[in-house]
Amino acid sequence: MKIKAAVFRQINQDLSLEDIDLADPGPEEVLVKTMACGVCHSDLHVVHGGVASPTPAVLGHEPAGIVVAVGAAVRNVAVGDHVIACTSLFCGACAQCVQGRTHLCVDRGASQRPADGTPRLSQGGSMVHAFVDLGGFAEAMLLHHRAVVKIDKDIPFDRAALVGCAVTTGVGAALNTAQVVPGSSVVVFGAGGVGISVIQGARIAGARQIIAVDLMNQKLENARRFGATDVINPEGLDVVKTIKKMTKGGADYAFEAVGVPKLLEQAFYCLAPRGTAILVGAIPAGQTVNLNPGHFFQEKRIMGCMMGSNRFTLDAPRYLDFYRQGRLDLDGMVTRHEKLENISEAFRAMTAGEVTRTVLTFD
Repeated sequence: MKIKAAVFRQINQDLSLEDIDLADPGPEEVLVKTMACGVCHSDLHVVHGGVASPTPAVLGHEPAGIVVAVGAAVRNVAVGDHVIACTSLFCGACAQCVQGRTHLCVDRGASQRPADGTPRLSQGGSMVHAFVDLGGFAEAMLLHHRAVVKIDKDIPFDRAALVGCAVTTGVGAALNTAQVVPGSSVVVFGAGGVGISVIQGARIAGARQIIAVDLMNQKLENARRFGATDVINPEGLDVVKTIKKMTKGGADYAFEAVGVPKLLEQAFYCLAPRGTAILVGAIPAGQTVNLNPGHFFQEKRIMGCMMGSNRFTLDAPRYLDFYRQGRLDLDGMVTRHEKLENISEAFRAMTAGEVTRTVLTFD
């Protein structure tokens, strides 16, 4: 079938709206009509060359939609189901998977089509890549069944879509990766979509103090709505000293949610003894972090975070239950809606700091 998609072809060039071909579902695949897809900073990193992707590629990795066809071996969803998709594909058989760490699966290829087989996406007989095996900036997606989870039909698609990446990453960073302890102090560097999700996760976990750090004052005011107890605009400040004073000795947890080495260094230095810094943002390949090793004698540590250490099939329904209960604010995170043809405007608004999340919607 032919679909419209926003195609990435060259670094620092706008995505182009093109007709591409979508293959029929294989035995373990699901065909999904895209209803909504959040616009994430990782997509923009690809456009700017900070995150590598083969070309041509359909970007977008925060989608929700309706199942329109399934392969013969699919059992977890059926035609007509509402679903959200996540890039945390897994084989189910490697050492990481059998230990319950499916987000760290080492055999992603088990959920992909063979390189010498018919591609899921193509144009004129040549392969078009689906970014992180999703490709949500398109009217439909052909996905491995392990990429999707069924959701209840009362959840709006534009809200549900956020759970595919921003919420799973940010809330999961606080609840799963760091395992924030009630009564603790938390600092979040970056108040975009993922940072706001970290703030919400820390609030849900029972943190007593949540400090948001961002250069944009409108983002800081927005962070207060989602649970930040304090905010810092670091311009002209010694951020580490400021945080240590506000926390009376240092934070228990500090999250870097932007992808800037200097911010990870600040996150580490602002910790109390035995504190934990968590890298959530995607630092571009080739960049390095410089740390004073003496701080490790205070038993501080740095942790990586891969997609909020998620078990997507379990976590996604739980996060949506938090939404129903009023504990997780998805409504406030959706700042703007755009159509697929306006993807460049969505990227511009993100860069300008005008939105927490823009969601593309499809008729």
